[in-house]
Amino acid sequence: MNVQLKKFQASDAQDVAKYADNQKIAKWLRDIFPHPYTLADAEWYVNDCAANSETRQCLRAIVVDSEVVGSVGVYLQNDVGCKNAELGYWLGEPFWGQGIATAAVKELCAFVFHHYDVVRIYAEPFADNTGSRRVLEKVGFVLEGTLRNSVFKNGEFHDSCIYALLRSN
Repeated sequence: MNVQLKKFQASDAQDVAKYADNQKIAKWLRDIFPHPYTLADAEWYVNDCAANSETRQCLRAIVVDSEVVGSVGVYLQNDVGCKNAELGYWLGEPFWGQGIATAAVKELCAFVFHHYDVVRIYAEPFADNTGSRRVLEKVGFVLEGTLRNSVFKNGEFHDSCIYALLRSN
């Protein structure tokens, strides 16, 4: 399966809406990721990504067989965390368990370490999101700790984990 990353274009909204409108995805993400996920949500998201100057964030569409099936991005931090970037990603359910998210995260992290002045990329998956945690571990992220009851989603508390990948010298 050919996995590619590309900058978002307005024409990607249909694909994003098709795969993002899934409760099984939304339940693991921050509340800014809506459910239901409408075409209007997708249009706003891809237009925002396409207009991004990439000075503080780097967002890419995950493409399989010419179709946008997910998103991966890093968000540069500031102040004393200025050498850190937070990673986030989602992938359409039909593509889970095929190594696609792992390939996308690995490629984006390599790009970010090469093009941005960061030494640490971190992610905070929910502790019970074993699929996302497995992606991070396959890429080489190290579990730094678990934050108890740090997430309140859909009326329930969840633990979250801190994973980090350091730039190799």
